[in-house]
Amino acid sequence: MIDSALLSVPAMAAVTGWATNWLAIQMSFHPVRFIGVGVLGWQGVIPRKAEKMAHICIDQTLQTFGNLNDVYAQLEPQRIVEQVVTQLLPRVDEYIDDIMYERHPVLWDNLPRFLRERIYRWARAELPQCIESLVEDFGDDLDELVDLKALLSRELQQHPDLMNRIFKEAGAVELRSVINYGAIIGGLLGALVVPFWTRYPEPWVLPLAGFAIGFATNWLAIHRIFSPVLPRRVLFWRIQGLFLRRQPEISEIWARLVAEELITVEKVADAMIHGAHGDRTRAMIQKHLRPLLDNSPVLRTATQMSVGVTGYTELKKAMYARAVTATGDVFADPGFNRDRAPVVAKVLAGQMKALGPREFQGILRPAFHEEEIQLMVVGGVFGALAGLLQYVSLTYLTL
Repeated sequence: MIDSALLSVPAMAAVTGWATNWLAIQMSFHPVRFIGVGVLGWQGVIPRKAEKMAHICIDQTLQTFGNLNDVYAQLEPQRIVEQVVTQLLPRVDEYIDDIMYERHPVLWDNLPRFLRERIYRWARAELPQCIESLVEDFGDDLDELVDLKALLSRELQQHPDLMNRIFKEAGAVELRSVINYGAIIGGLLGALVVPFWTRYPEPWVLPLAGFAIGFATNWLAIHRIFSPVLPRRVLFWRIQGLFLRRQPEISEIWARLVAEELITVEKVADAMIHGAHGDRTRAMIQKHLRPLLDNSPVLRTATQMSVGVTGYTELKKAMYARAVTATGDVFADPGFNRDRAPVVAKVLAGQMKALGPREFQGILRPAFHEEEIQLMVVGGVFGALAGLLQYVSLTYLTL
């Protein structure tokens, strides 16, 4: 009876190893937002370190590639020009009507129809060249117009679950392996405990052994993900950190999700217009729109004669503001964002694949490095409770 009961020690240790690794993984992802009061509480390691990881990733990839301007060049600026023109041309008449009826309704109502048509035609004819020169200017200065780190920080603060999704999809196979390794390692360690327990059946032995197993399996799980950095040959096996071994596949997944969720054309455009350097972006839009307005003799003459130079200046300001809004609306097109995302992903994935193992580890490891001891201690406490439960069970079975 006692011998069969002792078989439960490695079985319980295997369950403990599996459970503590599962718990460590869950604590890495959840909760997404901090739960607790002051220092007493917890937030998932990855959501808490998401901003830091994203910044390291962008630094590693974009610094290797060049800068945001170079990425923009890969987006095929002519496609961007076509997108803007295609979206704006059909609405030029509507934009002009809206602004004129808002600012000078009497003038616009009384302007002969043929003169209004001339203004529409003029705007439609001049707009493509205006957009082309504007897009070219954006491409030259994009790295200065967009604070990419600020963009990432804002997005990750608003959607802290994004990095969770990236990690779960990129490392799904590895995370399952880590949990299963916990059961194997826990079972082996439990088997080593049996002879010690039969010799010293003290109340403290199994809880202490449980703590050691829970602590050790979590330590091994974390190190199995990231170590060894470089491949090593052990007998017939080639050993390397689980995430590092699948660097090409993880790079593809990571880059795709970052491009689809974080660095989209829409979000970069929004950062250009509303970010820290938005005033410079708006000034560039005004610079390229000004000739379109000043070179329209019908609109300029009719407006100045009706409402004076000041009224014409106010009209131009209103048109500038509408142009800024329209620019943001153009890049909100989901189809265009989906079409351009693979280009950004290709750039990021290519550079992540080209990173050395140590550099690649440097993107992922910071999320866990500062929290490893806490995860291990939690695993140890859980293991100690399991050991205490085992002691009670064995004691009952021996009665």
